[in-house]
Amino acid sequence: MVGGAAMYPTKNIVQNAVNSRDHTTLVAAVKAAGLVDTLSSKGPFTVFAPTNAAFAKLPAGTVETLVKPENKATLTTILTYHVVPGRITAGQISAMAMKHHGTATLKTVQGENLKFRKVGKGFQVIDAKGGKANITIANVMQSNGIIHVIDSVLMP
Repeated sequence: MVGGAAMYPTKNIVQNAVNSRDHTTLVAAVKAAGLVDTLSSKGPFTVFAPTNAAFAKLPAGTVETLVKPENKATLTTILTYHVVPGRITAGQISAMAMKHHGTATLKTVQGENLKFRKVGKGFQVIDAKGGKANITIANVMQSNGIIHVIDSVLMP
């Protein structure tokens, strides 16, 4: 269950995300960026999915500005920074971190890296600017990948 909706492993990332009431802002942004077809394709993809509350932490007016057609390239850059090629589970992130002195690094579809560090029982994601997001729900299996719900928007 994510955002009050069942997540079905037989459905793709977009088919499941549209049912989560916690991800309406993300879904609107994916539509505005023209990424629906990509995230509906075979993949596999690992998506670090910010909640509506994560988007609400951004400065006032940020989301409204990003979804305007003239800002599509910037929005696409931010959204693809939340996607890693492949199906990467929390267990795999943990194993990578153990091999690399407690920090795992994954290259995003956007081209820059995300770092992962164990914090308590879960993982924290660190973006290129030093911003941090916690993985609040891990390993939500999809037909074309996996979603990890996060509590902040990551910035390249």
